[in-house]
Amino acid sequence: MLLRRRTIILFILLLAVVAVCGFSLRQYLHHPDALWRIVSQQCVPHQRDNHNPEPCTKVDLQSGLVLLKDINGPLQYLLLPTAKMKGMESPDLLQPKTANFFWLAWQERNVMSQRRGTQVPDNAISLTINSTTGRTQNQLHIHISCLRADVRGQINQYVDSLNSQWQAFPEPLAGNKYIARKVSETEFSQRGPFMLLASQVPQARDQMGRYSLAMAKLPGGEWIALATERNLLRLNLASAEQLQDHDCGLLK
Repeated sequence: MLLRRRTIILFILLLAVVAVCGFSLRQYLHHPDALWRIVSQQCVPHQRDNHNPEPCTKVDLQSGLVLLKDINGPLQYLLLPTAKMKGMESPDLLQPKTANFFWLAWQERNVMSQRRGTQVPDNAISLTINSTTGRTQNQLHIHISCLRADVRGQINQYVDSLNSQWQAFPEPLAGNKYIARKVSETEFSQRGPFMLLASQVPQARDQMGRYSLAMAKLPGGEWIALATERNLLRLNLASAEQLQDHDCGLLK
């Protein structure tokens, strides 16, 4: 009986050690400044000193932008600023002089085609940024990746019900409620989804960190902007990245 009790205690202690080690490993692998360290300590200095952006794919010092291949998915890339900027909650995003990161990310979408070796159609591409609770990194980054096939189907199904005003999307996307609106090329290039959300959704400007955004192309040539707000009671961490498929099933 005593031996059995000791065995149980040792087993519980072993589980605790494994759990702690696993947590520590995850924390290390997902250090909140990992992306910033790559940008500031590797990509930017390498480009500045050696004209070689590695490990980044591209460093544009004049525009203050970096393009980095994400470790997840064959075609996923990240667009990041070279300046320190946390994410959705950054007040700099709403300043007129700040770069239109979503529009610039869309201009870089061809990097997916280059890596694939054949054209990735615009209707398969999406851009997302997660909220403060829906991300693991504290450097602003926009995910350039494939759209989920089911989400593409839902967007196409309800495209005619959308207009230039934010409204509830007719049904949940990836299990969460979103608001949506159509975005013209002029709006996309001159204002961008950060400005559109902050200026048109009540109270969003003061709580931007609670929101997550996504952009995708519509069949008619416009774009759809999608936003979801954190709701912990509904287990919604506001991670629009959930609308993406980093394995790119739409291309198979």
